[in-house]
Amino acid sequence: MTTPLADAMSQLAIYDSLTGSKRQFVPLKAGQVGMYVCGMTVYDYCHIGHARVMVGFDMAVRWLARLGYNVNYVRNITDIDDKIIARAAENGEEIGTLTQRFIEAMHEDATALGCEMPNAEPRATDHIDDMQDMIETLVTGNYAYAGDNGDVYYAVDSFDGYGKLSKRNLDDMQAGSRVEVENDKRNPFDFVLWKAAKPDEPQWASPWGQGRPGWHIECSAMSTKCLGSTFDIHGGGHDLQFPHHENEIAQSEAATGCEYARNWMHVGFINVDGEKMSKSLGNFFTIRDVMAKYLPETVRFFLLSSHYRSQVNFSDSALDEAHNSLSRLYNALKLAEQQKGQSIIINEDLVAEAYNSAVGQDFIKAMNDDFNSSTAISVLFGLARDINKAIKAEDVDTAWQLAQQLKALAQVLNILQQPVQQFLQAVIGDQAEDGLTDAVIDNLIIERAESKANKNFARADEIREQLKEAGIELEDSRAGTTWRRA
Repeated sequence: MTTPLADAMSQLAIYDSLTGSKRQFVPLKAGQVGMYVCGMTVYDYCHIGHARVMVGFDMAVRWLARLGYNVNYVRNITDIDDKIIARAAENGEEIGTLTQRFIEAMHEDATALGCEMPNAEPRATDHIDDMQDMIETLVTGNYAYAGDNGDVYYAVDSFDGYGKLSKRNLDDMQAGSRVEVENDKRNPFDFVLWKAAKPDEPQWASPWGQGRPGWHIECSAMSTKCLGSTFDIHGGGHDLQFPHHENEIAQSEAATGCEYARNWMHVGFINVDGEKMSKSLGNFFTIRDVMAKYLPETVRFFLLSSHYRSQVNFSDSALDEAHNSLSRLYNALKLAEQQKGQSIIINEDLVAEAYNSAVGQDFIKAMNDDFNSSTAISVLFGLARDINKAIKAEDVDTAWQLAQQLKALAQVLNILQQPVQQFLQAVIGDQAEDGLTDAVIDNLIIERAESKANKNFARADEIREQLKEAGIELEDSRAGTTWRRA
């Protein structure tokens, strides 16, 4: 079956942070996409800001793949860093043990959020030779210099384009700078490529003595190793634009003589109750903190409900609203399945039919507009409203067809793919402590039905109120009574 997605491939537009404009996406090689995303520094559990990066780029990769691209998605792991060294010392733990523990935790969190694994996940400590080769090229080309202290620095004024990503002018930065020049630095904005060894720290032999790499060089070396001197998309959090990504551009393009990345994507900040998330403010939440109170799919839905570039305000009320909204979509599927008497099973033919529909065209248009998942989700809500109208009109076939479209289109966002009752009856946070297991709830519903049959309406009402107080909503229909956790 033909689909409009082949034509849609050429209509994808991505906002490029470097040019500050939305442009038609044209890959270096037809049908292929090389994407590098700056990953996590693994010294602690991932926080909700990391979740936004994980989910945002997972969504982008899924859409690119749905359009027909062969995507090579690379996300690095920083497993050597000042914070890692400090945390390991604080814990009295081997660095390798610490980083492996948090890598495994990161993978668990990403999987819970419905994210697929990247195609490659290079670790910094596995690419020390590549970093040294790049540094040596920069030193030879007079883009970098060795200080007397054993550190090697990148000379920012040697690169004419420095500041082009962050829209900063080096002369203006220097004029207004309060950065103290380290003894061996020629310019306060020169940044370290290789750090001289300190006692009791991990270190590697190099042409400049024992030491370890600086943070910025890690991504330049790993990205070019995995994807080549130039690749299609470089992504990360908005906070990485300067200095990290600016420094990556400078050292990579100086070393290779090539354009580094064709498109730059940056995910917006997450604020907590209107303020930037910070441990010092006490509003810092790990992904695990959040998933202890909310279903992982609710968290994913919340993150996808805003455009990836926008700032998002994180709060309990926002997550509650997201859960209720997602439940409305699941409820529309549930009503259609009840009326039809069977569950929706998605296959590629149904997906093709969904994208060929008028509403499918609206969905494609939204996703091709810089991965606008927020607008795409509004298309799904339009479908849910039409399902509910068809249910009221007792138009079984229309409700069923629309429900299939809803689930098929939502597949690329990786939402609405659970069995409806599994989502609606899932235990959330403290509900696990209320003593009402699924079996207890089902037995109370049976007792309520028997009470109504025996005209003991007082007991039937009492059971409904008991369940309501426990956060259980009952829904009566001709097919019987179903329930969900509110």
